[in-house]
Amino acid sequence: MTPLAHDFAQHLLRDRRRSEHTARAYRAGAERWIGFLQRHWGGEVDRAALARVAATDLRAFLAQRRAEGLSNASAARELSAVRAFLAWAGAAAPRTKAPRVKKGVPRPIAPHEAVALGRHVAEEAAEPWIGARDWAVLLLLYGAGLRIGEALSLTGAVLPLGETLAVTGKRAKTRIVPLLPAVRDAIMAYVAASPWPVRRDAALFRGAKGGPLSPGIVRVKVQAARATLGLGERTTPHALRHSFATHLLGRGADLRQLQELLGHASLSSTQVYTAVDAAHLMDVYRAAHPRA
Repeated sequence: MTPLAHDFAQHLLRDRRRSEHTARAYRAGAERWIGFLQRHWGGEVDRAALARVAATDLRAFLAQRRAEGLSNASAARELSAVRAFLAWAGAAAPRTKAPRVKKGVPRPIAPHEAVALGRHVAEEAAEPWIGARDWAVLLLLYGAGLRIGEALSLTGAVLPLGETLAVTGKRAKTRIVPLLPAVRDAIMAYVAASPWPVRRDAALFRGAKGGPLSPGIVRVKVQAARATLGLGERTTPHALRHSFATHLLGRGADLRQLQELLGHASLSSTQVYTAVDAAHLMDVYRAAHPRA
């Protein structure tokens, strides 16, 4: 890792309060950008050198990344990382048009599919306490709309549980979400079954060896379960959060209320779920209407 990319990542974590996932992705983008400039210019890259970056350099970098198979969405994220890096380094980012990205509509799953997914993952666990843990985590995603990172960042300090839960989301923003009895019961059943002591300053959800549970473990379990249950490839842990939002909207939830529950900074991020609900209605219409 170059010192510049390392310092940039630390700035994102410490000063901008970005998540570790974002800092890691942006650091990798900065590394690739620095490596490209070193080859492109034939020399070391420091802050002073970054000041002479031109639009042609940026376009050449993006062209190379696209040649390596990058999609429009990934190229747009790469450009965003480079712009943020240049701004941090005090260099003006040249004006370059970002690749056009078509906004995808999240693919929710039906309530019975969400429950079946959680139960299957729990039943396939190597030990009963691990099954209780997996069930509790997946219920938090579907029953409370948490991101996987938010669920796994909970500590023992959330206990004892009440009717609501304080969740720290992106950019260290805290929101309050209702906790359904079924979700609360699942968490308490896991706590009772876990062989690891609950500490206020330690992760609530533990891995098999006692360390914090990794998001990758949850993703792999969901991937295996969806194949068995015949669910689509877009059935991921994050799809459970999409399902939470879509099902609430379909039952009359207000967009502003949904924005608060999901922890979206902008209402535009929440409005995508109106398209999801409309898409679901069209699917029902086409399946049921004799003229469709």
